Parts: sequence; structure tokens; C-alpha cells
Amino acid sequence: MVFSDLFFLFVFIPAFAACYLAARAADKRFFASSNTLRNAVLILFSLIFYAWGEPMFLFLMIGDVAINYVIGKYIANATRNRKYALILGITCNLLTLGLFKYAGFFAQTLNSIGIPVPVPAIRLPIGISFYIFQSISYLVDVYRKDAQPQQKFYNLLLYISMFPQLIAGPIVRYNTIAKEINQRSATIDDISEGIFRFLIGLGKKVIIANQLGTISDQMLGDSLGSSTAGAWVGLLAFSLQIYFDFSGYSDMAIGMGRCMGFHFNENFNHPYTCTSVTDFWRKWHISLGQFFRDYVYIPMGGNRKHQWLNIFCVWFLTGMWHGASWNFIFWGLYFGIILVIEKMWLLRLLKRIPVLGHVYSLLVVYIGWGIFYFDDFGTMQTFFRTFFHGAGEWTGFEVKQIITGNLWLWIVALIFCAPVRKIAEERITQPAVKYGIRAALSIVILFLSVALLVGATNNAFLYFRF
Repeated sequence: MVFSDLFFLFVFIPAFAACYLAARAADKRFFASSNTLRNAVLILFSLIFYAWGEPMFLFLMIGDVAINYVIGKYIANATRNRKYALILGITCNLLTLGLFKYAGFFAQTLNSIGIPVPVPAIRLPIGISFYIFQSISYLVDVYRKDAQPQQKFYNLLLYISMFPQLIAGPIVRYNTIAKEINQRSATIDDISEGIFRFLIGLGKKVIIANQLGTISDQMLGDSLGSSTAGAWVGLLAFSLQIYFDFSGYSDMAIGMGRCMGFHFNENFNHPYTCTSVTDFWRKWHISLGQFFRDYVYIPMGGNRKHQWLNIFCVWFLTGMWHGASWNFIFWGLYFGIILVIEKMWLLRLLKRIPVLGHVYSLLVVYIGWGIFYFDDFGTMQTFFRTFFHGAGEWTGFEVKQIITGNLWLWIVALIFCAPVRKIAEERITQPAVKYGIRAALSIVILFLSVALLVGATNNAFLYFRF
């Protein structure tokens, strides 16, 4: 089940909202305004949501929660061997991730260098990269005493399985919402903001990302190698698609969480307005960057010792996290090299000339998406040969048609890469006008999204495969 799906929008969400509101009323009457029944409803619907497409892997997730629950309680209560328990917990989580996500990749790699081993045919459980990292976050936060351990198994299950952020993030750190699991409330403003944020994300996904996905599939698939202009246009479409797709999902997750009283951290901050690659990665997939910073980079020494090694380790792991394929590893190391160069001397120059920094960083990121897109090196080579060396006509009919026939899409996508909403809300100060515009936009977005979803075939979120 995906958020941008008619069944989710018109069956799952209304059913959940009705049960959640009934539980809220019952909590006030019978449980002194605690979240007991609301949490039970949220867990039930989260498990249904996850089991909808892959019921077998539901037990894997519940088993992972059980292991982390036991180890977390031991870490909190033990006076000795706390560190060994933490290491055991992290190892269990990483072994689970490694088995399901990387076993086939490692086996294929060994076969390619002449070491014959059987290649296991293991399906990748959806969202495993996200909930494993949240499990690690829980154990580390308890070990550092940044948060109290969950005394009730179902509360930890709620944190890991919560359907808004379960399968494609953002990576919600345990200490961010630990108090809100049992003590939260949603005001009218929270619900209004949450619904609007959800619809903004829905529009990003359905109205913009899906249409750009059709272009990128055509120009980087069927028409790959036909012209340099096609390669540039196709990669631009993918660069915009992945932003609106992933940030749209994050908006929808944050919006649904807000409606229930959870305050998830932001995951995107208009990354294409960056003035350096360093700045880009402070604004893109913020939750993943902060996870690696706090749980890998700083514990390894951060800026204090062997900084370059720390950067390369983080970016090697970032590439690995995105997928079991060599192109993701090279993509990570590509950015690791760029970031080291920036820290050595380039950032000082870019700060003096922000326009140069903006153009340079967009070009670097743009090329990086080319590495990210192609998991077959032969196809990647064909793409970059066409991309850099020139082929076909720049004014070919196909490219012209893609640009002129979708002019509205290009304009809207480029405009909304900028902080348009923030600028508009800063200038519109009257509440009546603000909420009137929100209501009108919400109706338009919902209408257009539903119209486009009827019969849609290209609707999966890109980050579901990670």
C-alpha cells in the first residue's frame, strides 16, 4: 500500500481516522486522557498497512522489535556489560539488514572474482533500511541515557511500525518522539497544518514526480544514447523527480504524524537552492545525514582526528545504505571525494562567490544522479558517453516535444524547488486569508491528484526499494 493510492486515500485513511477519533473519545472517558486506545489503533492499522503487500515480513519486523526491546531494557538496567549489550543489539540489527539486503550482492561479487558461491534469492523487505536504523537509534539513545527505555513492548512496536514513516522515512530518532508516545495531543492548528502538509506532499508526488518519472523513463530508457540533449533532459527530469518523490513522501509522513500529535523532524530544506555540495547534503535527506553524523562520524572522531577517513567511511556507508549495487557505492565515494575537496580549500572560494557555488554544486549533484540512476555499468557508460561527448541533434523532434509538450511541468517543478511556501506564508499574515488560500489549494491539489491517479501505472515511491 502506498500513500498516493486511491484505496489509501478513500478507504484506509477514513477508516483509521474514524477508529482513532473513537479511541480518543474513549481515552478521555476511561483512561484519564492517556493515549492507550489511540496507540492500540495506531499499532493495529500500522501492522495492517505493512502486511498489506508483504505479510510474511511483518513477523520479521515484530521479531526485530522484540530483540531490541529485550536488549534495550538490559542496557538500561545493567551496571556491567552495557557496552557489550549495545554491540550485540547493533550487530543483530545489522546482520538482519545485511542478510536481506546484501547477501545476494556479496555472493555475486565473490562469483565475479572467481569464488563460486550460491547466490541466495532473498526478497528485500520493504522499508527495512529505515526501521533497522530506527532500531539502532533506540538502542544508542538508551545507552547514552538520552531517552528512557520502553517498559512496554507495544510502545516500542508503535515507534518502529508507525505507518506514516515506516517504509520510506524520515528516519525518526527515538528521543525525538519518546515523550509523545504516551503524552501527546493534536490541536485544531496541528490537524489543519497536518492535512495541508499531507496534501502538499500528495501533489508533489502525483502531479509533479509521476509526470517527471514518465519523461526520465523514456529519455534514460527507451531513448538512451540517441542524443546528448535527450540525456541532459532525461537526467534533469530524474533529478527533479527524485526530489519531489522523496520530499513528497516526507511531507505526507510529517503531515500525518502532525495530525496525531507527533512532531517529526524536517527531512528536506529545498536542497537545490544550495551554494555548495556540503550545503546540499545538509538540506537533502536530513534525517539520514544526521543519523550518520551522530552515530558514525562523531564517534569515529568527527572533525577532531582523521577527518578525511571519517568522511569516506560515512559516504561509503551512505552509498551502501541506498542499495546493494556497486553504482551506489561509487555514488557515495564520489560525493565523499567532493566533500573532502570542499573542506580542504574549495568552500572558502565558494563562500566568496555564491553564484559560482550554486552553479557548481548543481552540476556536481546532477552528474551524481547519473551514477545513482544506472545500476548497470554498461548502460551507465553509454549514458555518460552520450552525455559528455555529444550525439544526435540538440534540436531533435523528440527532445522538442518533451520540453514544449510539458512546459507547464518544467516551470512548476523549477519554481517549487525554491521555498515558495515559506516566502508566501511570511507575506500573508492575516489568518482568514491564509486559511482561505490553504483551503482552495487543498481542494485543487486533491482534485488534480485523484484525477491523475485514476488509471495511473507509474505510482511507486522511489525510496521504497531502499
